Amino acid sequence: MTVYTVHDSPLGELLLTGEESAGVLTLTSLSLPGQPNAPAVGPGVRRDDGAFAEVTRRLDAYFAGRLTRFELPLAASGTEFRRRVWQALDEIPYGTTTTYGALAERLGVPRAEIRALGAAVGANPLLLVRPCHRVIGADGSMRGYAGGVERKVRLLMHEGALQPTLV
Repeated sequence: MTVYTVHDSPLGELLLTGEESAGVLTLTSLSLPGQPNAPAVGPGVRRDDGAFAEVTRRLDAYFAGRLTRFELPLAASGTEFRRRVWQALDEIPYGTTTTYGALAERLGVPRAEIRALGAAVGANPLLLVRPCHRVIGADGSMRGYAGGVERKVRLLMHEGALQPTLV
């Protein structure tokens, strides 16, 4: 059964969706307010805050600085290529960043297919939990982020991978 909840966070109200079976929740998406192409809650999907208790507890711990890695049952809905890219995202350590080029090299993706890799990163349905925000441009620039570049910067500062700048 498909279920959802909403959860307040420093980034705004998060929309979480998942599949619940035999009392076990598999998280299928986590989206941010204003996110393009974010999943919508449709008919037949019921709100079940209790099913997401462990997920929201871990999100709160992450934002409080007490959790650096999410270990939750996640759905791997996507092409084989996307699943490979998403698995590589899961391996980027907290407090660090990598580039699209380095990610491509690690996965053996030819330079001519880096756009496809970027598209797979951008199609990640599990923002925060699967840390696509840790992928940056080769020049250190903040390339796109489905939740918005400002939120990407906030997440990287929260994790200590990016230092705040004085204005």
